[in-house]
Amino acid sequence: MNKSNILVINGHPDPKSYCLALTEAYAAGASGSGAQVRTIDLSRITFNPNLAFGYRQRTELEPELLEAQELIRWADHLVFVYPTWWGSMPAVLKGFFDRVFLPGFAFKYRENSSLWDKLLTGKSAHLIVTMDTPSWYNRLIYRHAGHNVMKKNILKFCGISPVRVTEITPVKPSTKEQRSKWLERAKRLGASLA
Repeated sequence: MNKSNILVINGHPDPKSYCLALTEAYAAGASGSGAQVRTIDLSRITFNPNLAFGYRQRTELEPELLEAQELIRWADHLVFVYPTWWGSMPAVLKGFFDRVFLPGFAFKYRENSSLWDKLLTGKSAHLIVTMDTPSWYNRLIYRHAGHNVMKKNILKFCGISPVRVTEITPVKPSTKEQRSKWLERAKRLGASLA
């Protein structure tokens, strides 16, 4: 699969997180294979994650969010790297979606219809999700609830498909050697897409 423009988004609020290391490893793998790669690090940009008025009243986008929209338009493939907290994404990543994936940019409601237009069609995505919950437990007990929100309720709603998921788990008890192997895996994933 050849995706020439790749945008990798770190959705962890801590600038020293393991998710940032995974983001950098993926980006390095993709760059090394010839792709054009850009990154957004949500731990290093400043914006209000609260869509204060919903869609009733416009909330002006900060310059970094306007730039994020341009990068999303530019990208063929989006990669989101983030931890699972309370079964879903961190608040900063949810706030990023609330503020950036707006009507007119990511989707458009049809007048007098319950249907909508998907404005980000033609793009694909990959979720690299760290967890402490074992994969089997997330699958059998939680039924991949957090992954489904990202895949179906957000990305596919806007036309982004297919959406692949790679789970990195369990992180908390992992050894330095295991974390190094996961970084190599992220680098290989990036290289395989370019």
